[in-house]
Amino acid sequence: MRILLVGEYSRFHNSLKEGLLELQHDVTLIGRADNFKNYPIDISLEATFFHKKVPNAFRQLLFKIFNIDIAFVEIAYRFYKHRKSFRNYDAVQLINEFPFATIPSIERKLLKYIFKHNKNVYLSSCGDDFHYVNYILSADLPYHMLTAYQKDKSTKKWFRYSLQYLSKSHEKLHHFVIKHVKGIIPANFDYEMAYREHAKVLPLVPFPINIDSLAFQPLEYNGKVNIFHGVNKVNYLKKGNNLIEKALKIIEEKYPNRVNVKTASNLPYKEYIQTYNEAHIIMDQLYGYDQGYNALEAMAKGKVVFSGAEKDFQAYYKLKAPALINATPNVDDLVEKLSHLIENPEEMIAIGKNARAFVEQFHEYEHVAKQYVERWRS
Repeated sequence: MRILLVGEYSRFHNSLKEGLLELQHDVTLIGRADNFKNYPIDISLEATFFHKKVPNAFRQLLFKIFNIDIAFVEIAYRFYKHRKSFRNYDAVQLINEFPFATIPSIERKLLKYIFKHNKNVYLSSCGDDFHYVNYILSADLPYHMLTAYQKDKSTKKWFRYSLQYLSKSHEKLHHFVIKHVKGIIPANFDYEMAYREHAKVLPLVPFPINIDSLAFQPLEYNGKVNIFHGVNKVNYLKKGNNLIEKALKIIEEKYPNRVNVKTASNLPYKEYIQTYNEAHIIMDQLYGYDQGYNALEAMAKGKVVFSGAEKDFQAYYKLKAPALINATPNVDDLVEKLSHLIENPEEMIAIGKNARAFVEQFHEYEHVAKQYVERWRS
């Protein structure tokens, strides 16, 4: 099959592409590099001209006066420059209904071209969108990624990227995309919950992880537990980083000679991977019901990850032994679970082995790529 993957978050589409290539499919990945993470893209639509010193100064001035980002014009220009490369694919997958991260009016124009020249376009439910944000705000959930905002509206600026999906323009974009796609494929349990009753939803397909490029490293304990906390400042409250920091401070005071805590912010992907290689425990996020991409890659390397793993998730995957730690937005709960691992390092080592086995069973990239091909062909 000739396959076009549109957009990139957290290396999801890169890993899917690698799995599809192993299956002998012809794959092209287009989009942007996901900000500082700088993921590989076959046809980049990134606005490089307006990142240069003088053009960027003009861009910033224009944005300050008119609240318009002229860089979006360059993204559209690059799209139309390469537009003949975006036609007649056997399957197209959008990583999100807002895959180019410009503004809804530009997104509609670019996606209209994709829909016009490709018959089989599918939407991955991955990340925020109009339907998902509305779902979590109205569903009876114990917590979700906007819980901190609901408790304290003064934190609104920290959630502006999520809350933008509630606008009329994003609602219009959402209905436009849903009308033209053949199906919606949830990428993890959080999004499966939101789209479960949707008319176009297809069965969940887990995130693909290239386990061949992520070597398993059995945990070794020499008297100290290394804990790594990677922070994306844009999602600081959304991921619960503030609560994680409070818990880690307590842990450092409680076990001054038995733990080593390292925190790093907004690192490029390659540097991020290297930074946590020495860690036993990775603090990921607190408001999820499933794991994100960074968590799964850490699990593939045999790390003990604190992330989403609620009862419904455990039942869905029929887990018989813990493969990660369910992280909740509760400082006392975090401290209790971290303390248990520090005092019982043999359990920590066992969970690291289980983590790798879980990723191999459910997220191996070739196996997942086959599932995507099945969905697209259905």
